[in-house]
Amino acid sequence: MLILLGILAGLIVIGLTALNPVGASIGFVLSGVAIGVVVFAYIWLDRWEPEPPRLLIFAFLWGASVAVILSVIIGLFLDALISQGGSEDSSWVSIAIGAPVIEEAAKGAFLLLMMTGRRRNELNSLTDCLVYAGLVGAGFAWLEDILYIAGGETLGDSLLTAGVRLVMGPFAHSLFTTMFALGVWFALHNRNPVAKSFYILLGYAGAVIMHGLWNGSSVIGPETYLAVYVFWMVPVFVFAIVLGVRSRKKEQRVVAEKLPGMVAAQLVTPSEATWLNSIKNRKLAIAHARRSGGKPAGKAVKAFAAQVVELAFVRDRIDRGFGDARVYAMQTEEANAVHVARMQTPALAGLAGFHAPPVR
Repeated sequence: MLILLGILAGLIVIGLTALNPVGASIGFVLSGVAIGVVVFAYIWLDRWEPEPPRLLIFAFLWGASVAVILSVIIGLFLDALISQGGSEDSSWVSIAIGAPVIEEAAKGAFLLLMMTGRRRNELNSLTDCLVYAGLVGAGFAWLEDILYIAGGETLGDSLLTAGVRLVMGPFAHSLFTTMFALGVWFALHNRNPVAKSFYILLGYAGAVIMHGLWNGSSVIGPETYLAVYVFWMVPVFVFAIVLGVRSRKKEQRVVAEKLPGMVAAQLVTPSEATWLNSIKNRKLAIAHARRSGGKPAGKAVKAFAAQVVELAFVRDRIDRGFGDARVYAMQTEEANAVHVARMQTPALAGLAGFHAPPVR
């Protein structure tokens, strides 16, 4: 699937390059740099409980291929229907209403896919939902920016488009899909199918409204666009940053609360619990192992710590009342994985006397 989606995204870029080599090249380079910053920000947010790299790549490629293709095909069909009505406002309707409705559905479909099968096990926290939504949005923005920049009739047009889109709104698509992620997160905390559907639809509506305001303001005029940007988009962006940071701190608290139980079950030792309770202490322990046993030792300790975090989140799911036969089986599986990780990490013996400072 990753190879297929990568090929689709590559073919789109090749097609744009064939139509406008200069514009597409500029778009590819500048959009790659700007969206690279966005991707790095979400990888940084994902440090506490890193998601599987294959799923992170899947999210980005979904946005850069499936979501874009669906949006273009459905958008062209919608434009054809609107133009048949002969409305003078067809362009505004397509940009301010049609595009947000279609694009947010195409991007949000990835999060719905993540709620199915074993992929559901990866959505342990709000941070996970935010990261997947952010990377889908980043993938979509990357290819869309290349498309718009390559569409410039002159070099000046391409550079102007790049400046507007990449300087003012590199996080825009990720921010829109964040609303959908919030809906998915609340849906995951409800057993009632009606409540689940309500929260997902509410999150989708939030994404569409934000996207519609952004697109609609650009059609009305520069003054409206700047007003929406300063008084709406920037505050929501700050809110999303605060939400993401607080969510990651909550992940840390969840693990810290579950460590005493793991110590009692002899899954981790008391000294290990002192450095498994925060990112800072974990980094100190990994660095200590790396100094003693080289990079393989540090990598093994990091993998052990990640497995402990996975077990903590499964235990938290049970403690919150979402434990069923499948979740209890998952808890046994994750506990066994902690034992296996311990056996594969001899460097833990060298950390027996390592005690990290208390978390403040």
